[in-house]
Amino acid sequence: MISISYFDLVKERDPAVKNNLEIILTYPGVHALWFHKVGHFLYRKNRFVIARVISQIGRFFTGIEIHPGAKIGPGLFIDHGMGVVIGETAEIGKNVLLFHGVTLGGTGKDQGKRHPTVGDNVIIGAGVKVLGPITIGNNAKVGANAVVLEDVPDGATVVGIPAEIKHIGKAEKSSL
Repeated sequence: MISISYFDLVKERDPAVKNNLEIILTYPGVHALWFHKVGHFLYRKNRFVIARVISQIGRFFTGIEIHPGAKIGPGLFIDHGMGVVIGETAEIGKNVLLFHGVTLGGTGKDQGKRHPTVGDNVIIGAGVKVLGPITIGNNAKVGANAVVLEDVPDGATVVGIPAEIKHIGKAEKSSL
């Protein structure tokens, strides 16, 4: 299941939540992570087809597509979630916040590592597209609807199409 600390994390990041039962019953981001845990376990055991089937069932129920090969650190919170896509070779650090419509995808041009690596304590706004084997540094913030095609340094805030650095703060923990 999920730990009490994860309930606290959800409550901290979403002031609309009233209690743990509401999280269990109505938070698709939480449900998608449950499906991913099962699918990722099977993927690591080389049970690729059943892992993909489980991820697609999760997508059907939540609107969130997480490839079972993706590596996800503790504390990921997917707020609202509909339309989120996380590719096979994506890696997500600790305490990351993703909003709806985020894609951590490939460009179709790369072999091997094809998807982004997201550092710790990162916030990625609604509708953001992060494409290719690039890195979003620790404590970075990506503004809504940005298209990120190049590495983002630690502590940076990026916005726009294509994304440009607007601010580089201290590389301290973001206030999620």
